[in-house]
Amino acid sequence: MKILDAEITASALPFGGLIDQMEELFANGLTSPDRHHHTMPMQEEPDATLLLMPAWTETLGCVKVVTATPGNSARKLPAIAGSVLVFDRTTGEHLALLDGAVLTARRTAAASALGARHLAREDAQNLLVIGAGKVAAQLPDAFRAVRPIKTVRIWDVFPAAAERLADTLKEAGWDAQAVPDLETAVPQADIISAATLATEPLLKGDWLIPGQHVDLIGAFTPAMREADDRALQRAHLFVDTKFAAIEAGELKTPLETGAIAQTDILGDLYALTQGKTGRNSAQDITLFKSVGNAVMDLAGAITATRKLEEDQCLNLP
Repeated sequence: MKILDAEITASALPFGGLIDQMEELFANGLTSPDRHHHTMPMQEEPDATLLLMPAWTETLGCVKVVTATPGNSARKLPAIAGSVLVFDRTTGEHLALLDGAVLTARRTAAASALGARHLAREDAQNLLVIGAGKVAAQLPDAFRAVRPIKTVRIWDVFPAAAERLADTLKEAGWDAQAVPDLETAVPQADIISAATLATEPLLKGDWLIPGQHVDLIGAFTPAMREADDRALQRAHLFVDTKFAAIEAGELKTPLETGAIAQTDILGDLYALTQGKTGRNSAQDITLFKSVGNAVMDLAGAITATRKLEEDQCLNLP
């Protein structure tokens, strides 16, 4: 079994191939079991959580194992650790162990790009990233795989973080710049992608203009929000999977208050990739909300193992 570190895992997940593989799985209707949550009691600190996310095709499968240990903050260690085990479906042989943090960040950005492939205007050139973390850093390259992105503007609640990410992107050849005022930056963007841990809305619907595409990544619990009710009401709403309306405060709370209705959610990645729904006109404001699932992890596992096979690093069946 090959054990791949963060650098090798990243190199095995080029966005073009990853997005195409993800599209193929969703277009073919592949589903995965629900995420398994197990609470692990701890002494004198918050309980830890074990998450298991399996998915498989007829030939290849994977399971992502994630541990969330809040008490690690006192130990000055990361709270989240994860790995993705890839296995042969015919024999059950374990083929590779991928870096879970890298795979998750890249497949999350790839899912956003897949949504944009079907929802953003084809001439979208200006990207605004809200947030400056690990997923945010992946977004420019991911969106450029599906749209002709030329400029990247970054806003973060911590301006220094936005500056650091902008500098990193500049070194990679991007026209990138940190922006101090989110309200001013929003109307200048074609695609707005938020990847934050916000618990109160950062993006206001009144700032949006016709033709924009909004991508919301960060709010993955019922207590989190990145956009206000007005943004949801003005936009044509789409999700990665139907689970997003249950798990994400972005949709769960407005649905409970009546700010939006279930019928306002026009489709998911299955419907989008199968051509059943999408952008209707250049003037639409579209909004894509993702929370992630194991099918996306499997797309990463397939992409990585095939890339490694091409590079003669791994023998696959």
